[in-house]
Amino acid sequence: MAAQIDAMDRNILAQLQQDASQSLDEIARKTGSSKTPVWNRIKKLRAAGVIKQDTVVLDPEKLGLEACFFVLIRTSEHETDWQDKFLTTLQARPEVLEAHRLAGDIDYILKVRVANARAYDVFYQALISEVRIFNVTALLSMEEIKSTTALPL
Repeated sequence: MAAQIDAMDRNILAQLQQDASQSLDEIARKTGSSKTPVWNRIKKLRAAGVIKQDTVVLDPEKLGLEACFFVLIRTSEHETDWQDKFLTTLQARPEVLEAHRLAGDIDYILKVRVANARAYDVFYQALISEVRIFNVTALLSMEEIKSTTALPL
């Protein structure tokens, strides 16, 4: 269920998505408010779970993680025990940036960030040694055209 937020909340959230390291004074100035109301609104948005965490966005290539793979997984197993093992395995793998359960022919899609194809193979071998998977297709991203963590407000 969506939280009840107004235009000022959206302005504050937009500023935080752009740069969460901004001071309260900067956010207040940019949103046409003052520091205390901005702080109170941010506290309210955190308490409501709208703001989940504060973090930084790193450049993966500058950290040697030059290969981004999208991994399509089909499974013939849909029992709770298998799903629990699969989810636990994914949570333990830092290479997995995102994991989604899908409707349609593909059961799961993973976004995996590694140094190169050899590092992907190490990840793949570890994954299939821990969890039984019917079919895996890996797609290498040749170029990242758009990437954002900012939600449309």
